[in-house]
Amino acid sequence: MTKNELKEQPKDAAKAESDAQSNSAGVSKFFTESKAEFGKIVWPTRQQLISESASVLLMIVAVATFVYLIDALFKAIALQVFQ
Repeated sequence: MTKNELKEQPKDAAKAESDAQSNSAGVSKFFTESKAEFGKIVWPTRQQLISESASVLLMIVAVATFVYLIDALFKAIALQVFQ
Protein backbone atom coordinates (compact mmCIF):
# COMPACT_ATOMS: atom_id res chain seq x y z
CA MET A 1 0.00 0.00 0.00
CA THR A 2 1.13 3.52 -0.64
CA LYS A 3 1.35 6.29 1.92
CA ASN A 4 -1.75 7.95 0.48
CA GLU A 5 -3.77 4.76 0.88
CA LEU A 6 -2.66 4.44 4.49
CA LYS A 7 -3.68 8.03 5.19
CA GLU A 8 -7.13 7.46 3.64
CA GLN A 9 -7.94 4.40 5.71
CA PRO A 10 -8.73 6.23 8.98
CA LYS A 11 -10.97 8.64 7.08
CA ASP A 12 -12.85 5.73 5.52
CA ALA A 13 -13.23 4.04 8.91
CA ALA A 14 -14.42 7.30 10.48
CA LYS A 15 -16.86 7.79 7.61
CA ALA A 16 -18.21 4.24 8.02
CA GLU A 17 -18.68 4.80 11.75
CA SER A 18 -20.39 8.13 11.06
CA ASP A 19 -22.69 6.46 8.52
CA ALA A 20 -23.61 3.74 11.03
CA GLN A 21 -24.46 6.35 13.67
CA SER A 22 -26.56 8.39 11.25
CA ASN A 23 -28.29 5.20 10.09
CA SER A 24 -29.30 4.26 13.64
CA ALA A 25 -30.39 7.85 14.25
CA GLY A 26 -32.47 7.65 11.06
CA VAL A 27 -34.18 4.46 12.21
CA SER A 28 -34.90 6.00 15.61
CA LYS A 29 -36.30 9.11 13.94
CA PHE A 30 -38.46 6.97 11.66
CA PHE A 31 -40.09 5.15 14.58
CA THR A 32 -40.58 8.38 16.53
CA GLU A 33 -42.27 10.04 13.57
CA SER A 34 -44.35 6.92 12.86
CA LYS A 35 -45.64 6.92 16.43
CA ALA A 36 -46.60 10.60 16.07
CA GLU A 37 -48.46 9.87 12.82
CA PHE A 38 -50.36 6.97 14.39
CA GLY A 39 -51.58 9.40 17.02
CA LYS A 40 -53.27 11.46 14.28
CA ILE A 41 -55.46 8.60 13.06
CA VAL A 42 -59.19 9.17 13.44
CA TRP A 43 -60.88 5.78 13.71
CA PRO A 44 -64.49 5.43 12.50
CA THR A 45 -67.29 4.87 14.95
CA ARG A 46 -69.07 1.53 15.07
CA GLN A 47 -72.05 3.01 13.19
CA GLN A 48 -69.82 4.45 10.44
CA LEU A 49 -68.01 1.14 10.09
CA ILE A 50 -71.28 -0.79 9.72
CA SER A 51 -72.86 1.64 7.25
CA GLU A 52 -69.74 1.95 5.08
CA SER A 53 -69.23 -1.82 5.06
CA ALA A 54 -72.85 -2.30 4.01
CA SER A 55 -72.47 0.20 1.17
CA VAL A 56 -69.31 -1.55 -0.04
CA LEU A 57 -71.05 -4.94 0.01
CA LEU A 58 -74.06 -3.45 -1.82
CA MET A 59 -71.79 -2.03 -4.53
CA ILE A 60 -70.05 -5.40 -4.91
CA VAL A 61 -73.39 -7.14 -5.39
CA ALA A 62 -74.54 -4.46 -7.86
CA VAL A 63 -71.39 -4.66 -9.98
CA ALA A 64 -71.38 -8.47 -9.91
CA THR A 65 -75.02 -8.51 -11.04
CA PHE A 66 -74.26 -6.03 -13.83
CA VAL A 67 -71.32 -8.11 -15.06
CA TYR A 68 -73.45 -11.27 -14.92
CA LEU A 69 -76.21 -9.64 -16.99
CA ILE A 70 -73.75 -8.34 -19.59
CA ASP A 71 -72.17 -11.81 -19.79
CA ALA A 72 -75.59 -13.42 -20.23
CA LEU A 73 -76.44 -10.91 -22.97
CA PHE A 74 -73.22 -11.64 -24.88
CA LYS A 75 -73.76 -15.37 -24.42
CA ALA A 76 -77.27 -15.12 -25.89
CA ILE A 77 -75.97 -13.06 -28.82
CA ALA A 78 -73.12 -15.50 -29.43
CA LEU A 79 -75.50 -18.45 -29.40
CA GLN A 80 -77.72 -16.73 -31.99
CA VAL A 81 -74.81 -15.81 -34.24
CA PHE A 82 -72.81 -19.03 -34.08
CA GLN A 83 -75.60 -21.60 -34.00
